[in-house]
Amino acid sequence: MNPAAHSSSLKALQAENAQLLQRALAAEAQSQETREKLAELAHELAQLKRLIFGTKSERFEPAAAADQLPLFLTAGTGEAPATDLVVQPKSTGDGAPATHARRKPVRQELPAHLRREVVVIEPDIDTSGLRRIGQEVSETLDYRAAKLIVIRRERPKYVDPNDEARGVIVAPLPPRPIEKGMAEPALLANVLVEKYVDHLPLYRQVQRFTRQGITLATSTLGDWAAASAELLVPLYRALIVEARASGYIQADETPIPVQDAEEKGKTHRGYYWVYHAPLGGLVVVRYEEGRGRDGPAEWLKDYRGALQSDGYAVYDAFDGWPGITSYGCWAHARRYFHEALENEPEKAAYALEEIQALYEIERSLRETDPSPENRVRVRTDDAVPILERFRTWLEANPGLPKGPWGKAVAYSLARWRRLSRYVEDGRIEIDNNLVENAIRPIALGRKNYLFAGSHEAAQRAAVIYSLLATCKKHEVNPQTWLTDVLSLVPTHPHKKVGELLPHHWKIRKV
Repeated sequence: MNPAAHSSSLKALQAENAQLLQRALAAEAQSQETREKLAELAHELAQLKRLIFGTKSERFEPAAAADQLPLFLTAGTGEAPATDLVVQPKSTGDGAPATHARRKPVRQELPAHLRREVVVIEPDIDTSGLRRIGQEVSETLDYRAAKLIVIRRERPKYVDPNDEARGVIVAPLPPRPIEKGMAEPALLANVLVEKYVDHLPLYRQVQRFTRQGITLATSTLGDWAAASAELLVPLYRALIVEARASGYIQADETPIPVQDAEEKGKTHRGYYWVYHAPLGGLVVVRYEEGRGRDGPAEWLKDYRGALQSDGYAVYDAFDGWPGITSYGCWAHARRYFHEALENEPEKAAYALEEIQALYEIERSLRETDPSPENRVRVRTDDAVPILERFRTWLEANPGLPKGPWGKAVAYSLARWRRLSRYVEDGRIEIDNNLVENAIRPIALGRKNYLFAGSHEAAQRAAVIYSLLATCKKHEVNPQTWLTDVLSLVPTHPHKKVGELLPHHWKIRKV
């Protein structure tokens, strides 16, 4: 073969080789994409099966320690889940276990503050001449239905017979929560508590009133709730000031359908943004028409302190804002690894064990010394080595970018600084679950009354949710608090309205 032909043949082979290489690379890329797509579809199918047929619990129990109590706790609250009492069987003496012993249930002592109605039951024989040596006492719990009553205020009218120019003398009516309204503070409080704490829609409350012989329109109760919310707005503003001044905010958001005023039968997807101040036990709920950055940006524009949130991209923008230190949520990171268990069982199990070890440290701190100073010391000694080891391992074990395992690894590594920063400040929690707990009443209410009637109604509900959630944080009876506050607000000095917030009110009432 002459050199020219040889050269031509070589070039043809090189071109063919380059073409085959391109095809191979394209096939490999297609194969990679197919594998990722299959992993994604398998993950979605597993999630759907879990939603339909399985439990939603994310608690993880390592196979090697199935006989031990789980470290991961219900909803990440950090408290051990309630378990049934297990009584070990007694031995019969010959090595065989006896039947399981059952502990007799002990009836709880009924609260001392409840009114007692004493019923004396004498023997059905003649007891005259017998000496009484004591008595047997048993207590049961009964129910007396709440009743509507009418407050009739009679104001005698007088005239001065010696000075008719004085005119008629009559005492003024005391201030009412709703001017010229017929609802007393306790009734208004009951309507709000039943709707926003007990999640009873207004039309069902109307049915309860009907059973007591009083006819009220649903719109009337709606007007009462709206007027009460307006009265509480000054307290809501004072609550916002205190929460923002606390220096540590946990943030999350949840959707709320809002009735569309322009298109009948349609709803708008609004959002409740919930800000929880753990150090003061304060909850602020704000309604926004969307889930964009503008709402939280307005709320946080002058805030200085810690901001803890999940992985929603909107919160990423606040990492590095002047005066704001961002923290992540290990409960959300853990959720991704839990979802990857079916695809990468060994790797996901190891990751969950590492996260459990971090939570075990937090549980131990709560049971011993949860002071910020001790938290920093123990976390530095015990949690930091786990975090360093875990990060190195994650970096060495990436996965398919669109697969469940790859997403779990990418989520944690992309937010690692925010996830691990909690060890440096003893005030900061390991996760964001406290604010998620504050959101639960909103989710329960949404299931019952389905949607808000308007954007204004949604914001009024946010005012009430905020104050009642704060009541719950401080173990304040919402009915008692609302009854007192609704009677005081109309005449209370505006500059001192913060005194009526649940945590301050509780101290004043002690």
